[in-house]
Amino acid sequence: LQHYFIQSNLSHTLFKMSEPETTDLAPAYAPFFGAMGAASAIIFSSLGAAYGTAKSGVGISTMAVMKPDLIMKSIIPVVMAGILAIYGLVVAALIIQSLYPAPQYTLFMSFCDFAAGLSVGICGLASGFAIGIVGDAGVRSTAQQPKLFVGMILILIFAEVLGLYGFIVGIILHIRITTKASS
Repeated sequence: LQHYFIQSNLSHTLFKMSEPETTDLAPAYAPFFGAMGAASAIIFSSLGAAYGTAKSGVGISTMAVMKPDLIMKSIIPVVMAGILAIYGLVVAALIIQSLYPAPQYTLFMSFCDFAAGLSVGICGLASGFAIGIVGDAGVRSTAQQPKLFVGMILILIFAEVLGLYGFIVGIILHIRITTKASS
């Protein structure tokens, strides 16, 4: 029990505020793991998106010196890398919407949210690395041999889908706790 004193001009008044009851399945630190899941989702997926954008951007800039007419065609890896941050943002927003103080937010819920954030974040990071490397080499080679464009796009799709897999797993993990909480 915590005591709060509020002093007024006339008298001292004592207000008692009760702290919410916590249990072994819903300790006071449970929301920490959910918050770390939300942070992991956006941080790691944004790191992947930033790396993919930067690495592909270097290739586009190098290619544009020789063939400036191919810049818009070569912007695809940058767009695909940017989508990775959106995956992380969506999962982070879903996790944040389900965060509550400890008695309502159990360890099961917090661990599922933590796993959801890590799955989308780390998959987004790995996907961003792949998109950056493929995008850099792909736009440079496409400038020299235009027939390689379709092959570059297919490889980029396979690199992007790694982030999509993490996004799907993160959504399933989060839906799992909302269905568990309602039943």
